[in-house]
Amino acid sequence: MSHAHAGPHFHVHETPDHQRRLRWALVLTALFFVAEVVGGIASNSLALLADAGHMFTDVGALALSLFVAWFSHQPAAPEKTYGYLRWEILAALLNGSVLLLVSGWIVFEAIGRLRTPEPLEGGIMLAVAVGGLAINALSAMLLYPVHQHSLNARGAYLHVIGDLLGSLGTVVAAVIVRWTGWLSADPIASIMVTLLVVRSAWRLVRESVDVLLESTPAHISLGRVREGLQAIGGIESVHDLHVWTVSSGMVAMSAHAVVREPGENQKVLEAAVEAMRGLGIAHVTLQVERDRICETPCP
Repeated sequence: MSHAHAGPHFHVHETPDHQRRLRWALVLTALFFVAEVVGGIASNSLALLADAGHMFTDVGALALSLFVAWFSHQPAAPEKTYGYLRWEILAALLNGSVLLLVSGWIVFEAIGRLRTPEPLEGGIMLAVAVGGLAINALSAMLLYPVHQHSLNARGAYLHVIGDLLGSLGTVVAAVIVRWTGWLSADPIASIMVTLLVVRSAWRLVRESVDVLLESTPAHISLGRVREGLQAIGGIESVHDLHVWTVSSGMVAMSAHAVVREPGENQKVLEAAVEAMRGLGIAHVTLQVERDRICETPCP
């Protein structure tokens, strides 16, 4: 029996440039969070306070993302052979969960405001909302180039996009309130923006849970992986096949392959690594057997 492993050294996706962008977004968001809380209280605007609530979670999300970007660089150890790569998945799960909780609170408060509208200071509300829109747009521009590199970065980006939408909705609501006096525009804007945020947050939570459960990545067909291995000359059959995501951008697979001729082992292993690379799997572990061995119940 032969057991082989092939794949690149583990790496993280947050480069110094990514961390610099996260730091600037954190500074901008933290500064304007204070301004938005003061403006929301002064104007009695739920939309502003809701946006400030999202901004507060942004501050935590960005700070957590920065911490994870640093912590993930810590080297692997004998007791943690994958290092700390999955901290970014945990950070994404936490960010998405907090967004869902905050969104639920905002919707609850907005429904109360719809039943009993409260007076607003439209001028203050509009000025602060426009400032928030500008800050969030700048933060989104900073994070956009890196948001696809990892779930961690995408979680931080989604927080900022949620605030950008919130600020836009608040600006519209402030204009309506100031020029028409329709107070219900404020809670309605809060609900509409929150529902958009919930959709993205739920997707982030679902993807994070899938990674933690070691589900087969959505963009990879397990059937194609099996077919790719079985098409290699020398492999009679494949069983106990698993494909999972270690961390963003790092997909791994393991399998048992029945190879009757021991002299074919090296050729089979090299061909398997090449075939899996073509499917986007860079970390390959293949157990080669002369006779089928199942270490677990396997198809």
